Amino acid sequence: MSDIRLMKGNEALAEAAIRAGADAYFGYPITPQSEVIEYLMVERPEERTGMVVLQAESEVAAINMLYGAASSGKRVLTSSSSPGISLKLEGISYMAGAELPAVIVNVVRGGPGLGTIQPSQADYFQAVKGGGHGDYKLYVLAPSSVQEMSDFVDDAFEIAFKYRNPVLILSDGLIGQMMERVELREQKVRLTDEEIIDKYGSWALTGKKGRKQNVITSLHLEAEQMESQVRGLFKKYEQMEAEDMRYETFQCEDAEYLIVAYGSSARIAQKTVELGRAKGIKIGLLRPITLYPFPKKPLFDLADQVKGVLSVEMNMGQMVEDVRLAVEHKVPVEHFGRTGGVIHTPEQILEALEQKLI
Repeated sequence: MSDIRLMKGNEALAEAAIRAGADAYFGYPITPQSEVIEYLMVERPEERTGMVVLQAESEVAAINMLYGAASSGKRVLTSSSSPGISLKLEGISYMAGAELPAVIVNVVRGGPGLGTIQPSQADYFQAVKGGGHGDYKLYVLAPSSVQEMSDFVDDAFEIAFKYRNPVLILSDGLIGQMMERVELREQKVRLTDEEIIDKYGSWALTGKKGRKQNVITSLHLEAEQMESQVRGLFKKYEQMEAEDMRYETFQCEDAEYLIVAYGSSARIAQKTVELGRAKGIKIGLLRPITLYPFPKKPLFDLADQVKGVLSVEMNMGQMVEDVRLAVEHKVPVEHFGRTGGVIHTPEQILEALEQKLI
């Protein structure tokens, strides 16, 4: 029987982590994602599945706990909001360099600095350009509903272990705090050490048990060795783009103008499409579901059809740079955004499209 509930996005994500067979959560409260750890503390998953839930003394401590637990091949995750993710970036870079699978959740708030607790999409650059030091990428999923906040947790774990790479779920305060109907997935059983080895290979630190010692590190002192390691990482990223890039389109079949938007902005822009078509303006919407890998090819193809593209974001212009790179100057690309926690309306987006592109 389906388990359908009315839940906040943050709560749906927390419940999904339990049901995905997560072994541990390490976090620290920060608005607007504090409900994740609060829900887990109340739900006591250690009694349901044996999952460990621990509030660390800081965001830095939480990400390093994640590093250690991920090294043992366990399904582990953390969550935070913008300033907290900034504190975690050193550890995230270490994990990418050490090729460790883990899930990291960012429920974005306005910045820079401490900023506001209102929703924002101003962490796009941080998410898709690496964010921390060095040459690396995160696989980035951008939910646009409470249902996707739930579904993407298990998806993120599968991708993380497929590529031995951290996966970032990039949400925002609007989706984290809103309540919607969500259908929860069935409970998965946590894997034993032996099952981890059988399913994912023998790289994890599960005890020597007669085999050669495993070493997990992001430190390579020889320049040629470091270059070889980085080139290997980028081969994985190419595979991500070929096999696991995700997007969806809305009324693009006959579109003459295209909106590109993700997350909360895509929800709002979908109404803009309807308003525009009611006025006789044929608008379509492309929603990147993975921000990395970015849907460059479908966007490039649509640029042959439309007269112009509007990148809609809750920031001063970040994803628009990737949109411009993807269309390769075929058509004009403009940006419309609100920032500081202000949420745009469908009418404002339509007005911007008419002023900038028509």
